[in-house]
Amino acid sequence: MVPSFLDLDRYSSFLVCLAILVVVISLQLDDYSSSLDHRFKIALEGPYSVNTDLFFEESSLSVAFATAERANSSDFVNSSSIGSADENGTKITLRGLLTDLGDKGRWKSLLDQGLEKLQQKYPDKKLSLEYQELPTNDTRNEFLRLMSNGTAIDFVSVDQIWLGEFASKDLLSNLTSYVDSWGRAPDWYQQHWDGGSYNGTVYGIWTWTDVRGLWYWKDLLQQAQIDAEDLKTWKGYIESAQKLNQQLNPKGVNGTILFDTYYSQDLWYPYLWMLGGDIVQLKDGHPTKGTYWFPTYNSTEGIQALGFIKDQIDAGVKPDSLPASDRLEFAQKKIAAIIGGSWMPGFFAGQKSADIENMIGFIPLFPVPSLDKQSSTLMGGWELAIPITSDQKALAWELIDAILEPDILGPWIQKYGYLPTQIPLGQGLILNQSAAELPYYDTLISMIPFGNIRPSMPEYPIIAGHINEAIDQVYSSNSTKSSIGTILNEAAVKSAHTLGW
Repeated sequence: MVPSFLDLDRYSSFLVCLAILVVVISLQLDDYSSSLDHRFKIALEGPYSVNTDLFFEESSLSVAFATAERANSSDFVNSSSIGSADENGTKITLRGLLTDLGDKGRWKSLLDQGLEKLQQKYPDKKLSLEYQELPTNDTRNEFLRLMSNGTAIDFVSVDQIWLGEFASKDLLSNLTSYVDSWGRAPDWYQQHWDGGSYNGTVYGIWTWTDVRGLWYWKDLLQQAQIDAEDLKTWKGYIESAQKLNQQLNPKGVNGTILFDTYYSQDLWYPYLWMLGGDIVQLKDGHPTKGTYWFPTYNSTEGIQALGFIKDQIDAGVKPDSLPASDRLEFAQKKIAAIIGGSWMPGFFAGQKSADIENMIGFIPLFPVPSLDKQSSTLMGGWELAIPITSDQKALAWELIDAILEPDILGPWIQKYGYLPTQIPLGQGLILNQSAAELPYYDTLISMIPFGNIRPSMPEYPIIAGHINEAIDQVYSSNSTKSSIGTILNEAAVKSAHTLGW
């Protein structure tokens, strides 16, 4: 049968409609594809463009891209689960950046135990860790580089003096919501808890600390006929240093030294604090911030404290840049008495505690103006924090939480001679176990309550540089004791300018 004209017309109309429908569907698909491509580009090229640095190159597929909303958020939701970013996969890698603690590999056993605890909690997930260990200053520089690139990392070790700078630049995640429900804040010594906060917000958890005190070789003091008790006061310390130098310098041994390094100020602060002075204090009337930090280290107390340094110079105590570490110089008996950290016994690892204490004495203080003054000490150590670029914040917090458990952290810090920031460890487990195992460990822990910390503010590293320069001027043979006030005032003017006054 031959189709009629009407049939052909209907058939043509059907073909036209079908063609139009195909075109419309094609356009829709193109638009959707373009939209997906656009979204993917935003994820890659957005405000936190995530680069696959060489450190992360092997596992680039598991790097999570931080959106603007996530990256700029200061709070995140507590969750007992890993989070939506991980629901479609079973392999999860947490990436970190850590200081090498002067001995690369120390972190391994601590992190392994934390990871094992997490793996038990999430048996359906395959969890792993990747992390770099770098020297202290390299850690800081690498962290800033990774953050500028928007690289996704999940945990980082932070020197307490960096916290204010990193937090003020929005490089660290706000941990307040976690610690509020955590309920363990009262377990920390107050100064260590405060050292993890900036502007009232928690950004880091101080994991362990150290203190500084007076170490001496018992036989060298005996040769110079010096009673160790004489080292406790400013006057007795200077007189003892002179005697030690007279007796020991001909044998190539320094009686004691002053530190001529980038951290000289750290060994001066305790003298300032024991007199009641401080580095900075809050002050009203700031041009832009209302109430803000103002330098006070040029106070009467500061002048008196720096005067003690000048008295040592005048008595023949020499600034030493220590080409080797203070621990090495002291351990090699090149220095008879030294203000040194709680890490000093570490050089004698492998020797029995009793044998070390027979050779070396320790006085848990910095010399004081008079015995009625309470000594002070500087506390350092490392904090754990979560970078803002982490897309695994909930799991990173759970890792930190696991590491901080006393049964995991306690034996680890005991092994390496670090001091606890947690009261239950300082007054209980570690103190009881270590009193007979680590030389002077119980005595070192007794210094924590009167220790002090450097201020957590963004400008602190610059302020420390001003103070370091002032100390260098006092070390100079051209300085006089009467010029100390002028030297500190000039430094304080620079510090005030740095702080915006």
